Amino acid sequence: MNDLSPDGSAIAQLLTIMAKLRDPNGGCPWDLEQDFASIAPYTIEEAYEVADAIGEEDFPALKDELGDLLLQVVFHARMAEEAGHFAFEDVAQAIADKMVRRHPHVFGTDRADMPEQVTTNWEAIKAAERAEKAGAKPSSHLDGVALALPALLRAAKLQKRAAAVGFDWPDAQAVLSKVDEELEETKVEVRALAADPSAQSRAEEEIGDLLFVLANLARKIAVDPEVALRKANAKFERRFHAIEAALEESGLTLEDCDLETLEGHWQAAKQAER
Repeated sequence: MNDLSPDGSAIAQLLTIMAKLRDPNGGCPWDLEQDFASIAPYTIEEAYEVADAIGEEDFPALKDELGDLLLQVVFHARMAEEAGHFAFEDVAQAIADKMVRRHPHVFGTDRADMPEQVTTNWEAIKAAERAEKAGAKPSSHLDGVALALPALLRAAKLQKRAAAVGFDWPDAQAVLSKVDEELEETKVEVRALAADPSAQSRAEEEIGDLLFVLANLARKIAVDPEVALRKANAKFERRFHAIEAALEESGLTLEDCDLETLEGHWQAAKQAER
């Protein structure tokens, strides 16, 4: 039995290690100076690294990244316990209670035979929870969509909330028309930049509107815009690396080539993927 884990469990060992790292008497100076705000960026980064491992289907890496993400939960819970707010056990109990509450078709008497019905019930239960939490305070159907989410993902979630109460386009074709409208407005402001630098803020606004409506289009056709953009990023990297490799074989660098030459290599990289 490990002396860091009195009951022999890996979770208990991890909690004991974190307590030791945060111990003012002999703990780690770096861990001791952290707070919720300083650790939050690491928590977000670790979540993305989990997603990357899943995307690569690298399961040894996924095991490691899930461990790193679990460490973030343990770190936050330890700081909360020190401040008298809650402990890791409370975190685990809260999510256990929530999962039972949100799955009445499994742990209760409700019926849900299709995934779509489960999703509908889940959203209804979440809405009831938000209303109860708000109490007498004015509440909005958009409450609870985290500000720290990536903007594209947050746009999709806001639109999904609005759609749940009927504020939505009738179909994808209607959204496409809005995409065309926003694109034209963006073009106007981008052209204006050449003569009027003050148009920068208007161009920014129009690009934001365009991205927002594109996120809505993705939602209407059941595409996760964050996943779609992540895949587009990966495709760009893959093809750019192919250009670099082709040039290296020829003894050239990117700086040696004009745009027409680079475009030719780009098209060759695209063709090679088909």
